[in-house]
Amino acid sequence: MYLSFYGLAEKPFNTTPDPRFLFLTPSHREALSQLVYGAREGTGVIVLTGEVGTGKTTLLRTLLDRLDRTVAVAFVVTPMLGFEGLLEYILEDLGVEAAGPSPAQRLIALHGFLVQRARTGQRTLVIIDEAQHLAPATLEQIRLLSNFETGSEKLLQIVLAGQPELMAKLALPELRQLKQRVGLCCRIRPLTAPETAHYVRTRLRVAGAPNPRLFTERALARVHRYAGGIPRTINLLCEHSLLIGYADQVRRIDRGVVAEARRALRADEGAGAERGAALRQWTVGRWRWLLGAGAVAAGAAGSVLWYRDAAAVLGGTVFAYGAKVTQLFGGVEALFGR
Repeated sequence: MYLSFYGLAEKPFNTTPDPRFLFLTPSHREALSQLVYGAREGTGVIVLTGEVGTGKTTLLRTLLDRLDRTVAVAFVVTPMLGFEGLLEYILEDLGVEAAGPSPAQRLIALHGFLVQRARTGQRTLVIIDEAQHLAPATLEQIRLLSNFETGSEKLLQIVLAGQPELMAKLALPELRQLKQRVGLCCRIRPLTAPETAHYVRTRLRVAGAPNPRLFTERALARVHRYAGGIPRTINLLCEHSLLIGYADQVRRIDRGVVAEARRALRADEGAGAERGAALRQWTVGRWRWLLGAGAVAAGAAGSVLWYRDAAAVLGGTVFAYGAKVTQLFGGVEALFGR
């Protein structure tokens, strides 16, 4: 609902991994180059690590866009399946047909698929996201998949992506053979303060903002300090700042708005009754502003006190705002009391 107020064509700070909003820092650019090179050249196992929210999944989606159609890809996003479940998922994603019910038959079917593709100069890539959750025994079985090879090349390229704990897991003695198979190891780091400012303005520009400098310099500095350079947290702070800015009819987001956004988000983390009361007061205040700003139909502005009544009077605009409050704070009903 703040889009038209700020002249935006779409929401600039969604947390979904949309490659259109990819912002390449030097570490992201280097990691992407390594991923593309490894996928095209067949370097064995590639490991990509980064803290939560640093953009690993977005980078992997961008990798898929950079590959040509001769590369078949299986993208596993649910690694907590055990090896047999992973193997079934991979076969389904690759479109391998006539795989038998037993693990041995499925491995035979996968090997035949890989050999056939290699004969025509085509490559096959398996990406496993959130790989830090894989059990050591499952990782060891994944290593055995890298044994599919000819005398001159690997038949299957494997990418393991996860949080820094993945490297600690690969250092386990029982996984030393897998660690020896790692051909490339990429790491992405949080953004610096200048990169955070550039990141925010880039996303605003991609979203169609007429003024990418919607956030003041001091606001951006505060965003970086609060978010620690983590893109996902930056998105949450900026998204919420735009909501608050719209509610207050602020055309530029200053550091005070960012601080208020952080307080509201921290209150949602379950810090006790005092924060819950503060959040409830904040939310009620925003609703009162909406009711008093002419968004309510004539004659209804002073009479609507509860969420359901407000949604009925205001229609889609207030309902959208209520949905956003529900998403960010765990439910409007819990804030207002039942």
